Amino acid sequence: MPNNLVGKTVAILATDGFEQSELIKPKQALEEAGARTQVVSPTEKKIKGWDHKDWGKEVSVDVPLKSADPSEYDALLLPGGVMNPDQLRMNPDAVKFVKSFIDHGKPVAAICHGPWMLVETGAVRGRTVTSWPSLKTDIQNAGGTWVDEEVIESNGIVTSRKPDDIPAFNREMIALFSKGAAKAASGSEKSERKIA
Repeated sequence: MPNNLVGKTVAILATDGFEQSELIKPKQALEEAGARTQVVSPTEKKIKGWDHKDWGKEVSVDVPLKSADPSEYDALLLPGGVMNPDQLRMNPDAVKFVKSFIDHGKPVAAICHGPWMLVETGAVRGRTVTSWPSLKTDIQNAGGTWVDEEVIESNGIVTSRKPDDIPAFNREMIALFSKGAAKAASGSEKSERKIA
């Protein structure tokens, strides 16, 4: 993997109940591509992962959400797990943090239940998104187009469905993040790629 993310800093927003593989494997891929990653969370020291059907490993929190500044990051990763985004979308500071990336045209990658945060910020409107199938109606009700695809990039946001999609998710996340800031979602600047 080329070091095409050298000089980039990526925020990973998560809390207890994140799907373990959806945080750890993308984090590792980002770092192998040269990025600096920071786990941002409302919890200040450690957060506990969910490993398929039971509690998993703990991950250290690098920056407490209350002191995290979105302007210090080039991109954002939103791991899934049912509990993780369900808690975060009820936290006004977490929603504001994610919305700042969207408002400033910074690239975002979300997997599995992670797109719930995109629904909460209004970011799916006009975009094509994939996710865990149970989010389909939420995405459609929020003005997005839901598709059952391994990975899709739609105007600066990469989404995938589940842990099995992580290799494709990592590849397209790194490709998007290496481009730098995504173009704002307007008119001829819109872009969408269905990835085979």
